[in-house]
Amino acid sequence: MKTKMFVLGALAALAMSGTAFAQEVTLRIHQMLPAQATIPAQAIEPWAAMVTEESGGRIAFELYPAMQLGGAPASLYDQAKDGVVDIIWTVLGYTPGRFPKSEVFELPFLITNGEDSSAAFYNYAMEHAADEYAGVHVIALHTHGPGLFHSKEPINSLEDLQGMKVRGGSRIISNMLAQLGAEPVGMPVPETPEALSKGVIEATTIPWEVTPSLRIAELVRNHTGFTGDHGLYSQTFGFIMNQDSYNNLPDDLKAIIDAHSGLEVSRQFGRVMDNGDATGLSIAVNAGNNIVQLDEAETQRWIDAAQPTIEEWLADMSSAGLDGQALLDAARAAIVAETN
Repeated sequence: MKTKMFVLGALAALAMSGTAFAQEVTLRIHQMLPAQATIPAQAIEPWAAMVTEESGGRIAFELYPAMQLGGAPASLYDQAKDGVVDIIWTVLGYTPGRFPKSEVFELPFLITNGEDSSAAFYNYAMEHAADEYAGVHVIALHTHGPGLFHSKEPINSLEDLQGMKVRGGSRIISNMLAQLGAEPVGMPVPETPEALSKGVIEATTIPWEVTPSLRIAELVRNHTGFTGDHGLYSQTFGFIMNQDSYNNLPDDLKAIIDAHSGLEVSRQFGRVMDNGDATGLSIAVNAGNNIVQLDEAETQRWIDAAQPTIEEWLADMSSAGLDGQALLDAARAAIVAETN
């Protein structure tokens, strides 16, 4: 009898252990930047560690930086949507035309700082562009802080930009560069250092936060920003989970993912971007680089010169059957709501 009870107990324990093991999951996160870059090191890795801790180790993560699982940065969104990987972080603008309503946050001189603009972008997207994220589970949507120029030759005025070959990170940004008189060269941000080194481009548009991981302050010596609350441009980002990877989780593990998704996570990613901006700027200052802040009058010249980019986007939205002005008004209202 004792032997029988022992065997039954052992079988029950084995069954329970099998059930617990079946509930454990390892999720793969794929993204384009080196592991030491701002968002991978200071946002994604801490996010994953927190989820693992709160799940009692039942959710584990494997982090794959710098496109280690293959493909190009532009393919990341589909890697998540198609289940090639479980979670990705990417620039939404790397797939032109796919997120037309979300594109509004890339328009010139619209965003303020990373934290407020990220919260505004998430709120705006969930209300006005949720259909663009059908088929995936959104963990966070965010922007970076004010975009600016990093150039081999100084840019002290609008005239200095004329004919300069400048990297643009999305359709909207490249259109803006052309309107401002530059020769835009589109490419994902990881390609920027080599393009600068080989003379393919003479300048790049990126925020301060990404400059350390790409060693931009060593490749160029001039950095040009603008006076006022709004940066030249921003890009939009998605931290996206495969829908089946989410749906297949037990309800209690879904709840942990849910608790670490949404507005506050988007805001946190933007705050990390702002902190990274301060770090990138300090590196350039310590290197003795030329930091240019265009005054109010010169900044206004750039704002006026960039206006056709906004008008072109509005026309594109109209051609697509969308009310671009209403979307732009909603985006501006979302930003005002976060900054007031």
